[in-house]
Amino acid sequence: MSKVKVLFVCLGNICRSPLAEGVFRHQIQERGIEDSFLVDSCGTAAYHIGELPDERSVANAKENGVDYTHRARQFKAKDFVDFDVILPMDEANRSDVMRIKPHEGKADVFKMRHFDLFNLDADVPDPYYGGPQGFQEVFDIVDRSCSELIDYLIETYDLE
Repeated sequence: MSKVKVLFVCLGNICRSPLAEGVFRHQIQERGIEDSFLVDSCGTAAYHIGELPDERSVANAKENGVDYTHRARQFKAKDFVDFDVILPMDEANRSDVMRIKPHEGKADVFKMRHFDLFNLDADVPDPYYGGPQGFQEVFDIVDRSCSELIDYLIETYDLE
């Protein structure tokens, strides 16, 4: 069985998208289905290539029981071929991703909050310039959204 390849995308790949990757990994491990997925994250901008995630985001995730690490990379057109599902965090990221979609790109693209039953298709706010409350808000959004996303992927790709 081939793995479902999931890519989370934000602007710099140091706050929202690596957190979503970490939460998603945590949730699929809890469900015992981690072998069904290949998961990554990236940013549309080149600001932080090679950097670790924002320390505030990592600390907040740990407070919520999720431990993760990642090295930032930039989104590339080839990701449309390499991944099945691409999840931009906001409309600006979605527009940037779609702007470079190649003809042979097969990935489905959904804004992350397409899977947030509390606020469908809203943007995941960028907590970078805010305080701890913003990082907790993003964690809560991503946690809810990942849970629904996993349910969707299980059903769509006939997993479990």
